[in-house]
Amino acid sequence: MTLTWSKRAAFVAVALLLFVAPLLFTPFRLDLLAKYLCYAIVAVGIALAWGRGGMLTLGQGVFFGLGGYAMGMHLKLVEAGPGQLPDFMSWSGVEQLPLLWKPFANPVFALVMVVVLPVTVALLLGLLIFRQRVRGAYFAVLSQALAAAFVILLVGQQGLTGGTNGLTNFQLFFGLDLYDDADRRILYFVIVVVLGLSYLAVRQLTRSRYGQLLVAIRDGEDRVRFLGYDPALVKTLAFAVSAGLAGIAGALFVPVVGLLTPANLGVIASLELLIGVAIGGRYSLAGAVGGALLFGYAKTIFSESWPDGWLYVQGALFVAVMLWAPRGLAGLANQLRDAVAARRRPPPPVPVPVTLTPEEVRA
Repeated sequence: MTLTWSKRAAFVAVALLLFVAPLLFTPFRLDLLAKYLCYAIVAVGIALAWGRGGMLTLGQGVFFGLGGYAMGMHLKLVEAGPGQLPDFMSWSGVEQLPLLWKPFANPVFALVMVVVLPVTVALLLGLLIFRQRVRGAYFAVLSQALAAAFVILLVGQQGLTGGTNGLTNFQLFFGLDLYDDADRRILYFVIVVVLGLSYLAVRQLTRSRYGQLLVAIRDGEDRVRFLGYDPALVKTLAFAVSAGLAGIAGALFVPVVGLLTPANLGVIASLELLIGVAIGGRYSLAGAVGGALLFGYAKTIFSESWPDGWLYVQGALFVAVMLWAPRGLAGLANQLRDAVAARRRPPPPVPVPVTLTPEEVRA
């Protein structure tokens, strides 16, 4: 089977990520790319929930944080050692390990909670919200309020979550030394593999009958309900899948960046994830991944060279995309491809007029 240009481009992009980037980038820039790839995992889930399901999720930072804190709690307990307290608890005057932390000493439990915690919260919220037929801007406001409340909760629990400073100074990740460049390259490859598997799984889901039903609900929820389906269950499942992907991304973000603070999880962080998907194209999984990478790179470049004006550029990008390219860069690429194909297509044959003789007309 021949590959289309988009599939060839995807193959080249993956090859560059796997082989070229670690050879060309400095350890610092490679860590930045790994961080962008974590955001791309979240973007795949947003593309499913928003692009396919029409759910404008402004609170993905909550699920990102749940997965991140689940992983961070385990790493801090491993570094502290048996019977010892994490460093921030000692500074905060905590004398005994809280009961909430104790199960996370088990690596299997921590890995399971990375996915189970965000998925469970998303399932509960989805059933409560979608059963009431809340959608559109109302759902967006509720999810944004959830992100703000989550940050307030984290900041107020200094002895439990580290407060404003969060969890910092991670040194080990399942045997990998996070201060060793070779081990950090291994971590980078792990993130690339997880992103690839996430992309393929969601791509298969969108091409299934469920994916078609999700798009039908997005375009006409009431019509699908009249056909006997339950849109609340369908949307809740997509919302839960996006939450699970965000949790996985948060867990990988922790060893890459070396810290996790409420600033990484709040309303602004959630909006930035959404802007990246909007720029790349929320209707395309590949566009969402590319948009997340492009936005992360642009944020780094502009914030380094123009720190005072980056927020204005960020807002202008989002407004410009929504006004003139609502389908994002992926939509523009599809339009360009269709235009090129139309120009290469041979013109239709011109009909030749048939002249009948008088005898043929009388016949």
